[in-house]
Amino acid sequence: MPHSTHEYAPVKIGIVSISDRASSGDYEDKGLPALHDWLKRALHNPITFEPRLIPDDKERISATLIELVDAGCSLVLTTGGTGPALRDVTPEATLAVADKEMPGFGEQMRQISLKFVPTAILSRQVAVIRGKSLIINLPGQPKAIAETLEGLRDEAGAQLVPGIFAAVPYCIDLIGGPYLETRPELCKAFRPKSAMRPTPAR
Repeated sequence: MPHSTHEYAPVKIGIVSISDRASSGDYEDKGLPALHDWLKRALHNPITFEPRLIPDDKERISATLIELVDAGCSLVLTTGGTGPALRDVTPEATLAVADKEMPGFGEQMRQISLKFVPTAILSRQVAVIRGKSLIINLPGQPKAIAETLEGLRDEAGAQLVPGIFAAVPYCIDLIGGPYLETRPELCKAFRPKSAMRPTPAR
């Protein structure tokens, strides 16, 4: 029998797709649906989503991130705008609102993407903490979003490369956020034994 969601801490998550063309209606945005779907599958917690679709504008991105943190989002995930193109300013806008930088997230995302394409070294994703919120820049493609969040597995399902989301729940613990519980078949969160809480009753 599945867990009943009322026993898990509710969490508010900001999801931000950053694209000039998608925000102007030139093509359908695929970033927000990809983030929404993956998070719903990965977490037991009941989630309130705060979605935003905005253009590649540094001041607009920074203002949106501040707005979502101020609205109580414990986690903010962005997609798009992290390459070397002139309009790609998501990392700069993210760093501009940071209290602390968390470079390990970007390093691991690039390591995962390098398993597929050599151009992964052109990706500039960053992660930061602002207040009690963790903000992470993700790649722009839905397939790459899932790969970086959950990592890589072999044909038997064994983990080859850990995804970045395995470290997200404990990071949010440490900055005073809600206790996030993942579905281990998709992404097993890592915490020291001293930080683990009992699993809610089935």
